[in-house]
Amino acid sequence: MTIQRHLKSLVIAASLAAIGAGAHAADTGVQPSVVIVHGAFADGSDWAKVIPLLQAKGVKVTAIQNPLTSLADDVATARRAIETQPGKVVLVGHSWGGTVITEAGNHDKVGSLVYVAAFAPEAGKSTAETGEGYPAAPGGKRFVADKEGFLSLPDAAVREDFAQDVPAAQAAVMAATQGPIQAKAFSDKVTTVAWKAKPSWFIVSSRDRMIDPGLQRAMAKKIGARTTELQASHVPQQSRPADVAKVILEAVAATAAK
Repeated sequence: MTIQRHLKSLVIAASLAAIGAGAHAADTGVQPSVVIVHGAFADGSDWAKVIPLLQAKGVKVTAIQNPLTSLADDVATARRAIETQPGKVVLVGHSWGGTVITEAGNHDKVGSLVYVAAFAPEAGKSTAETGEGYPAAPGGKRFVADKEGFLSLPDAAVREDFAQDVPAAQAAVMAATQGPIQAKAFSDKVTTVAWKAKPSWFIVSSRDRMIDPGLQRAMAKKIGARTTELQASHVPQQSRPADVAKVILEAVAATAAK
């Protein structure tokens, strides 16, 4: 078989599998799955403590790897993951990931949204504009830009402002695995907002030094989210994983009941 014929066969097989998966989901009422969208200065491993807690309850989980190059690129990555799920999706976004799920959550498969210390912009607004009128968070003053405009956090900033409530050794690993974000992404505007049509949950981190807690509370109220407040840093998924998993499981149960 030629390479071209082999590739064509794979494409056909993948298409048939997707159709079959969709039909199977409709027939069996499969439990909603969870797609996690990490934030800036992180990657999918940021959720390594929460994922097994969800899996232990039989929930299918996918943690995507954002390119962090633009809002459009990250939304496209999230949508690809959503498309592969067998049924309804609970879409979880942390920090910058909240902006991503606000746009990507308009997908028909998405049943609910969970914001974790995250941004939830209005339509026509960017992440940067969402924070206007609120105090600048200490960690936001410590970004370092490279020559191509990608921002990262120094090790000390991760330890002191991003994840100040995790052990120093763990914070060091988080600094080493962080994903730099293109600075211009923070100016990319959301076009349509999923939280206007989909039920939302919001975890506010009251000790956050990356996104002002007052701003988080205001966003949670604005979108009508069911809100949980944790005494945690910007990364409650690292320092309070059981509490974060509990909220996500609530969203899964509510989505399954629809």
